[in-house]
Amino acid sequence: MGLKDQFQDKAKQLAEQAKARAQDARGRAAERSPQAGQEPKARADRARDSFDSGFED
Repeated sequence: MGLKDQFQDKAKQLAEQAKARAQDARGRAAERSPQAGQEPKARADRARDSFDSGFED
């Protein structure tokens, strides 16, 4: 195996690792994004409810 082949193999290995990391990062981001989108809305709803209940009393 020549030096050129070793470099090409290492380059392929690093490319595969980078691709796997990118897919993993996208998967984790997709898992977090719906939660992040719902959380502020829930807080806003609670704040609105407590504000409205203050005027009802």
